[in-house]
Amino acid sequence: MTVNTLSLLLSNGADAQGTLSQKDLDARHSALAVSVWDVSPLRARDGPCVRLGQTARRLETSVELTATFHCPPGPLWQTFGMLSVLPPEYQVVLSPPRGGQGAARTVDARQPQVVLSEEGDVPQRVPGLAGWVRLGMKHIFEGADHLAFLAALLLVGGTLKQVIGLVTSFTVAHSLTLVATTLGVIPLDATRARWAEAAIAISIIYVAAENLLVRPPRYRPFLTFLFGLVHGLGFASVLAGHGLGKPGGEELLGFNFGVELGQALVVLPVLPFMRLIQRRPSVHRKIVVLLSGAVLFMGINWLIKRVG
Repeated sequence: MTVNTLSLLLSNGADAQGTLSQKDLDARHSALAVSVWDVSPLRARDGPCVRLGQTARRLETSVELTATFHCPPGPLWQTFGMLSVLPPEYQVVLSPPRGGQGAARTVDARQPQVVLSEEGDVPQRVPGLAGWVRLGMKHIFEGADHLAFLAALLLVGGTLKQVIGLVTSFTVAHSLTLVATTLGVIPLDATRARWAEAAIAISIIYVAAENLLVRPPRYRPFLTFLFGLVHGLGFASVLAGHGLGKPGGEELLGFNFGVELGQALVVLPVLPFMRLIQRRPSVHRKIVVLLSGAVLFMGINWLIKRVG
């Protein structure tokens, strides 16, 4: 960052002389934290990152600012709030990591938020159709929230036709919003992605609570479709985190197929067990209450983290 730009930030946008020395930077450690890092928060899907430390080093014509963060796993979002106090023509330039691939990107005051990769650098590209299939499966296997929703959905059981109907409804719905969002029909910036993740937690809470309070659950096919639309936004944010800007058919097909394959590998082994315990209503009800309570607790925990 240029010395003049940092001086503007430290003076909250007022005119300032760019004469900062290393001694000045050391003395204004707290002011740098407030003016640069506090207004440029970094967060993951499950909550904000924690800043562990920061440094400022005076170079010949600029100042090198660095910070270390501890973040929950998953794609990262950063909001460069510092741009709001700088002149409107100012931009933040995000360069690829040393030795990395990809073009530099810019962020300005009109859109100060940007999606970063899991490592906090520029988004990574996934090689080939098989790579996108693996990514879709990986997201399902590691996506505890999506698995919790499916578990709560299937716990109450039903006929094979009813279960297939629920899974199909969920599949069609999240495929629709995944495609629409990735193609740009539905805009999904960091703020919308954050609220989509909160809505996913709400869907888990609702289904688990309905399992506990309503016998039998009502309007489940319709609600499953509605909540599936929300989960599709979550899938789309994963693609955004891997640099899928203008996708081709291979990327969308591969990722969505991976999601469905992972979903099938989770659901199919569970169905015989659910059919078996349905034959003993008292045991079935106890399992529904126990597991739905656990899912409800997880959903509330996710919601608190995602709106915090």
